[in-house]
Amino acid sequence: MKKILTSIFLAVLVLCSCTSKNAKKGEKSTKTLVKVEIAQKEKVNQLADFTGTIRPFYVNKISSSMGLRIEHINVEVGDKVKKGELLVKMDKRQYLQASIQLSNLEIDFSRIEKLYEEGGASKQQLDQLKTQLDVARHALNNLKENVDLVSPINGVVTERMYDEGDLYSPSVGRILTVMQMNKVKVRVNVSEEYFPRVKMGMPVNIHLEVYPNKIFKGNVTLIYPALDATTRTFMVEITIPNKSLTLRPGMYSRVSLNFGNIERILIPDVAVQKQIGSNEHYSFVIKDSIAERRVIKRGRIVGDKIEILSGINEGESVVIAGGQRLLDKGEVTIIK
Repeated sequence: MKKILTSIFLAVLVLCSCTSKNAKKGEKSTKTLVKVEIAQKEKVNQLADFTGTIRPFYVNKISSSMGLRIEHINVEVGDKVKKGELLVKMDKRQYLQASIQLSNLEIDFSRIEKLYEEGGASKQQLDQLKTQLDVARHALNNLKENVDLVSPINGVVTERMYDEGDLYSPSVGRILTVMQMNKVKVRVNVSEEYFPRVKMGMPVNIHLEVYPNKIFKGNVTLIYPALDATTRTFMVEITIPNKSLTLRPGMYSRVSLNFGNIERILIPDVAVQKQIGSNEHYSFVIKDSIAERRVIKRGRIVGDKIEILSGINEGESVVIAGGQRLLDKGEVTIIK
């Protein structure tokens, strides 16, 4: 009988021992195995890319302020022109009439002036005629500017809206368009965070899809003083030398601003996860064997690492393997 009781006690003891071991094994299995890496600061080249469109340095619309018939157009689209070159001649009938009227007024003024000197005319008569003469001269000069249309810049004719013999209407706004392209410019909207760091004269690299193997050099020549409250951006204008006329207005460009090297926290790209259905990115940081989910703000990609602008501090341990199975506040076991 004693043998039977002893056997039963031993069986119960073994069962309890097995249950205890299995419980401990089960407790261990709730901890996720992870591998970590320390977040460290490194110098990162601060390049920021923006997009814009190539623009001419100057644009002039050649037009007359009067509705006149076009007598002759001296240039075609694509022609290079110089400053002061006569581009368009308009009908001069009004100009010639005004010129004759001015000549008659000059004769009258000369006659009245002599009479005034001899006492045969009053000062009032002389002053009135002098005023008429000044007005007529101004009107003639204005007519001359509107019948002989010259280029105000060195440039290229890029548009022609009329032919010879057409009646020009000021409502159209132009007969020709002349653009200066021996230097061009591009305007880009730059993020608010860079406002204190963009400086006048700052060198800029310009990339164009049409010339994939070329880098064009330019400089910041204008910084707009106010920011757009909606987009939180400000306008920057970059001037690019273009003596060979390789760059043409309307071309799409990518502008790279170099803000130098700054120490930033870098972590491996495998440590960064994206929340499904949103643009939120996060990583897990391990403290005392507990995983903490951190929302992060990413910067540039540097090789196989990502620049972290916020969310992780230097020296913290970030999960680089095993993070897919982790939950916030979950227990982990770190493996080497």
